[in-house]
Amino acid sequence: MGVILITGASSGIGRATAQAFLGAGWQVGLLARRRQALEAVAEGHEEALILPADVTDLAAMQGAVAALVARFGRLDALFNNAGIFAPQGTIDEIDPEDWAASLAVNLTGMFNAARVAFGQMRAQVPQGGRIINNGSISAHSPRPGSVCYTTTKHGVTGLTRTLSLDGRPYDIAAGQIDIGNARTPLLESVAEGARALGQEEPPIMEVEDVARAVLHMASLPPGANVQSMTVMATKMPFVGRG
Repeated sequence: MGVILITGASSGIGRATAQAFLGAGWQVGLLARRRQALEAVAEGHEEALILPADVTDLAAMQGAVAALVARFGRLDALFNNAGIFAPQGTIDEIDPEDWAASLAVNLTGMFNAARVAFGQMRAQVPQGGRIINNGSISAHSPRPGSVCYTTTKHGVTGLTRTLSLDGRPYDIAAGQIDIGNARTPLLESVAEGARALGQEEPPIMEVEDVARAVLHMASLPPGANVQSMTVMATKMPFVGRG
């Protein structure tokens, strides 16, 4: 148990992960843009700290981590989870504003959160901590029409590997969880679309299964690290050749 900051904690994977950590006795900083949604996650949990902030705003992220450390004394783990999925299409159909938004949240937002967390973990006594980045199966095998999302998730893999290397002198471990087909609003809409077209729905797993995996990664002793983990719906067509 320890202190963790979870970005994108207001819904989906972030919300389920926050609930898992609170249930396990961790002190949890809940960070997202919507205060009201965070309040719903924190309700009934004395060890939850609501931190309304936008990951694309570095100053806001610095303020959020400062508030968390003021409350709990240190930062042991970051679940770098906040992200968006831009409208799909071939590259010539992509609105440059959607591309820019994807870069801002999925890469700059991840960079900002990791930067502030790394600095805190390096400075605190005892030194160290763990950064867990939410990647995607798209970092290995993309869906058609996902150029914005897939490109950013490849960038997240580079971020994870560099943090893992640069964190070693400071006892900062870094790892990545690549998730496939968790039951989020996005996947529910995909399933609804398939039903409407009379197509087979994609295999979907529950977000609680992802949350347990993140909790496992964060709970390892300092001498052990999950560098990369893939958690996916068992029957989704990720492995194999046509």
